[in-house]
Amino acid sequence: MTGSMQMIREFCDLAISPEKSTRTRIFFPEANEVTFARKSVFGGSSLKLDYLTKPSFFEDFGFATKVKMADRVKPEDELFLVGYPYFNVNEMLVVEELYKEAVEKTNRKLIIFNGELDRIRSGYYPPFFYPKLAALCNSFFPKMETVYYIHNFKGRNGGALFRSYPGPWKVLRKQRDKYICVHKQEKMPSLKEVALEILPSA
Repeated sequence: MTGSMQMIREFCDLAISPEKSTRTRIFFPEANEVTFARKSVFGGSSLKLDYLTKPSFFEDFGFATKVKMADRVKPEDELFLVGYPYFNVNEMLVVEELYKEAVEKTNRKLIIFNGELDRIRSGYYPPFFYPKLAALCNSFFPKMETVYYIHNFKGRNGGALFRSYPGPWKVLRKQRDKYICVHKQEKMPSLKEVALEILPSA
């Protein structure tokens, strides 16, 4: 995840002023990633680094020790940035907890970077086995605003679904060495709709 970590640092350098860096808390999935970040990409930074879960023996089975968000957040925190919370199924549940306990009904902001939300939206995790994770599609995800998104489609009807806030969602068709916009809409279409309906008919 060094690549994603580097991109998060570049984003922070561009978007967060020096005086606000000490009021910005970045959450990585696990504590060992915080240690790595401090020794590498975030060395010398005044940004606050934190973690969502603690590694455990049962991690390979989808279990990890939860970190109570109320204990991690400080009164002076204004912005939370969560990096790639998708390796363990509990990570996104902890992000929702962070939102409920520290962001909702406040002036604070929460940014999720590379969250792989499509895995949850598409049913990659069967609702029968992961009911809490599946419930996020109705409880948490509708409250999000997608700022930047791209999903590539391969094959005969190759293309991409793209959005750059505040613009509309665009379906792009690949033609030789460039992409052409063939469809626009305000609401995000499902990946299935793009692959089976929009791209084939464009």
